[in-house]
Amino acid sequence: MIKKILVTGSSGQIGSELVMALRTIYGGENVIASDKCDNASKKIKSSGPFEKLDVLNYNEIDQIIDKHQVDAIVHLAAILSAVGEKNPMLAWNVNINGLINVLELAREKKLLRVLIPSSIAAFGPTTPVENTPQKTILKPTTMYGVTKVAGELLADYYVSKYGIDVRGLRYPGIISNETMPGGGTTDYAVAIYYEAVKSGKYECFLSENTNLPMMYMPDCLKATLDLFHADYTKLKNHSDFNVAAFSVTPKLMAESIKKYMPEFEITYKPDFRQAIADSWPNSIDDSCARAEWGWQPAFDLDSMTQDMLKVISEKHKQGLI
Repeated sequence: MIKKILVTGSSGQIGSELVMALRTIYGGENVIASDKCDNASKKIKSSGPFEKLDVLNYNEIDQIIDKHQVDAIVHLAAILSAVGEKNPMLAWNVNINGLINVLELAREKKLLRVLIPSSIAAFGPTTPVENTPQKTILKPTTMYGVTKVAGELLADYYVSKYGIDVRGLRYPGIISNETMPGGGTTDYAVAIYYEAVKSGKYECFLSENTNLPMMYMPDCLKATLDLFHADYTKLKNHSDFNVAAFSVTPKLMAESIKKYMPEFEITYKPDFRQAIADSWPNSIDDSCARAEWGWQPAFDLDSMTQDMLKVISEKHKQGLI
């Protein structure tokens, strides 16, 4: 039975909210938040333990596992796609060597479970773009994508070689009203809502018809927790589950916003992230996740838009953004 969970990369977009969700389930003192920088929110630091941790430092991870008697790890620490293309060796070092440290410690200490998210960045331009299947061509053209493919293979290796319970899911673009993203290609889908509220206009770094799979943060948390708690004996796959909610273009997202803010304006100025987005699928087949652990999203584009605008507008009124 899992009692203590270490979350790496806990100050990131997903980690900052996943830590709080896990603490609701396991109790604040039983979920150890960690990040390389000591920049965790007051909410995280006041609700449970926080450790400064560099995942490239094997001994630091080892010591924290022993200190807190950790028996499961959610490994979120990573360099994302856009930042990774600017510094590919950093992405390789953090994403691969940090992962190896976590997997090796899980093996040595016989941890009960490790969850290591992957991404749609594992796909590439030769992958089928519509309804991309679970088992398909994985030939990404970004360093981030290369590390995600390698990570999936390494995780599955530790499952088959050592019998460790390692599991993971391929995140689409994640949209949150809580924490700003940190260097991904789908970041426009968060910024567009903030700018809609603050200024009524937004200049998008992707072209208007760039169709990408997306997911609202509540569904992201649900998917992550559902897989983390899934019955291991029912999993035929382990580290590469496709998950999907909806696919959307910047144009469609802007039209959704205009339903509630008719004066909103959008312009387009594609940059280097356009080539990254063009290498990713338009839509995802997540039938394996639905069959093996009951995955089902709750939000579509319009229900997400309503909630995003409501929450961000309230923050704006309070002077928080």
